[in-house]
Amino acid sequence: MTTALSPPLRALERPWAPWLRGTPMLWEIARAVGGGPFHVIHPATFAENLAGFLDALAAENIPGVVYYGKKANKAGAWLRECTRPGTGVDVASVPELVHALGNGVRGEAIAVTGAAKSGGLLWLALRHHCLLAVDAADELERLADQARDLGTTAEVLLRVRPPTAPTSRFGFAPDDLTAAVGRCAELGATVALRGFSFHLDGYDPVARAELAAQLIELCRRARALGHPASKISIGGGIAVAYVTREDWRRFTAGKDDSWFHGGRNPQRTYPYHQTPAGAAMVTAILRHDVDGASLAARLREAGIELLLEPGRALVDGAGFSVFPVQGCKASGDHLVTTVAGLSMSLSEQWKGSEFLPDPILVRAGGPRDGDAPVRTAVAGSSCLEYDVLTWRAVELPARPRAGDLLVYPNTAGYQMDKNESCFHQLPLPPKVVVDGDRWHIDADHLIQEIP
Repeated sequence: MTTALSPPLRALERPWAPWLRGTPMLWEIARAVGGGPFHVIHPATFAENLAGFLDALAAENIPGVVYYGKKANKAGAWLRECTRPGTGVDVASVPELVHALGNGVRGEAIAVTGAAKSGGLLWLALRHHCLLAVDAADELERLADQARDLGTTAEVLLRVRPPTAPTSRFGFAPDDLTAAVGRCAELGATVALRGFSFHLDGYDPVARAELAAQLIELCRRARALGHPASKISIGGGIAVAYVTREDWRRFTAGKDDSWFHGGRNPQRTYPYHQTPAGAAMVTAILRHDVDGASLAARLREAGIELLLEPGRALVDGAGFSVFPVQGCKASGDHLVTTVAGLSMSLSEQWKGSEFLPDPILVRAGGPRDGDAPVRTAVAGSSCLEYDVLTWRAVELPARPRAGDLLVYPNTAGYQMDKNESCFHQLPLPPKVVVDGDRWHIDADHLIQEIP
């Protein structure tokens, strides 16, 4: 099979990333971590993204909290940026909650989500007065029992099952939701119903705005029953644009099996260009007209606080992944470059998909005479045929050689550690925090679940 040349998908990057690749510091880090892959993260960019979300709320005069969806990237370096006013962390496990608390995030600034939470998670969240999104009637009862035993009040959102996903296993169906609101009233001081939440698949601002408007009405009805319902969480799913509109249009218009090693053309990938994205998507949600008034106007009128739980969008542009080259060989009309580490450290591949932005070759010693462009797929160093970081035959400016580095840009959102593994007893790639012209290893806290 002849492998055709696909159009480039050059990543949109923040200035710090190309700057770092051009400095000796990248090679200093590579030497220090011992020749394996590593991830570079940049908390200052996270802080910029976070400020953009807060500014989007403030511009529409909407009180709210931006909770970082911690599952997107487990590095500790982001967490201290979430101690500022109007910010917090969204967690779903005891280790995530402990990690946030250990980095100075107050319990009152932590939202605890996820289905069927463990007893240990409920206990710890109650001890620290976290906001809990309740997913089911039995969870509400378990939570109330624990709150009663502790002599405290559970601060609760009820998670609504979207009408567009009637078979979803998450959230309360309409009749069950009505019963849960009534049950919260029966539980008295043990439970304070602070409002409602939802999560939607996809990245449509209109769908989020319209469902949020329905939750405003739920808050009104709950207040009529005596509940202090004044919060709505619209979850995450804030879009990110990894590449330009034109590059993505050209790629999707011509996408073909022949672009990929072995014809391995993923049928479904992340939409690598979207608009609006990031804070602009929040603005679009707030300005959407719902029956003659913007969502922002409806929130203001009802005195409702808007909660957001972005993950990928907060770490957008805030990290990249580096894989040292170990070898390169011919494979028909293109090459296969093998790098240190596993494709599990670039998680999109392990969902039957592909992380599509082009990798960037950083040559040891810089460019050399005789360098010429080549096309190559990129594989991990395991014994598995499907351990491939890039099935697409991408163009690089020169044939990779052992000692070179391949950099995958903008990987902080889910790519770095969602599917990581110590297969072959290989160590997990460390995360390296860059702060100006200094760097250090991020300290991930591995804390066991409380029984």
